[in-house]
Amino acid sequence: MPSNRNLSEKSVALLLVLVGIVAVASLTLLLFQAGYAFSSKVTGIDRKIQTTPIASSENQSSPSSLSSNNATALGSKTLSIKLLADNLENRLNKSAAILEITSKLPEVRKISFASSINNTLRGLPKDIDLAKRNVAQGILSKYNDFRVVALLLPNGDMYMEEPYSRQLYLTKTNFAFRDYYKGAISTHNTYLGNLIIASCCGLPQANMAVPIYSSENNNTSNSHLVGVWFGGLDLDVFNKSLQSLNLTDNERIVYVDQHGQKIAASDKKQSIIKNETFANFQSFKNAIAGKSGSIVEGINGTKMLVFYHPVNAIQARWAILDIQPLVGK
Repeated sequence: MPSNRNLSEKSVALLLVLVGIVAVASLTLLLFQAGYAFSSKVTGIDRKIQTTPIASSENQSSPSSLSSNNATALGSKTLSIKLLADNLENRLNKSAAILEITSKLPEVRKISFASSINNTLRGLPKDIDLAKRNVAQGILSKYNDFRVVALLLPNGDMYMEEPYSRQLYLTKTNFAFRDYYKGAISTHNTYLGNLIIASCCGLPQANMAVPIYSSENNNTSNSHLVGVWFGGLDLDVFNKSLQSLNLTDNERIVYVDQHGQKIAASDKKQSIIKNETFANFQSFKNAIAGKSGSIVEGINGTKMLVFYHPVNAIQARWAILDIQPLVGK
């Protein structure tokens, strides 16, 4: 096992990386908020919309028929939604970097206590392999985009999870069926999984996984799989980021995954709905195809102006939608 001195040096290095990442992400978000505040002032439109769940989209039309007020706001809104897309992409990339960097630490790569796994505890006891648990705890304490950090064995069995209390409430001990596990080992690369309901707590979560191989450079041709190091994104944090924005009345912004499932939303009432989908929205389809722009869509019988932008989410593509009432019609 590494000496305490080596662990301390690595912990300091990890802390410096984490602090730098948080600073960059915070600055990007502040710049976006400033841009969005400006956009809201330019728009200056009185909007009215029902706060009921959005279930479908119909009667799409081109924004060429927008009123002069909406047309004036088009440019500033497009810039604002791009800023937000860049910020989300940056956060996901930084999350991936944290997992990739820590997956290379000797105390993470070495699996020495597999024989101590206790199925009743859904993994290792809390006082076993403390070096690995300390790395996981360090990530969680310094980078709050993660809700959990865990390690799976090559067969998908849970080795350990932090916080330990979350490990105890797992309803399963093997996760080889999960897409993030399959994706990481099939691509030999960092993989962002689909939105799931976490087995330990019933909360929506998206897991990001990094495969670990016996070779230090993860050369798959000359090594074998050691395990899968993954972090569960805390979607409540993403909700709060959107809810902190200075949006105009009745405006709504959502993060949507590659299947149209809501990841986070700017409105508190709607953000608690777990299974809201935007898969039928033409704006979503455009964004997933790599396009950005705006479109008028009929939503629950009301014409809405929707701005959209793609987000490169590791190996997948997510979308950002800014939904607001269409005025002047």
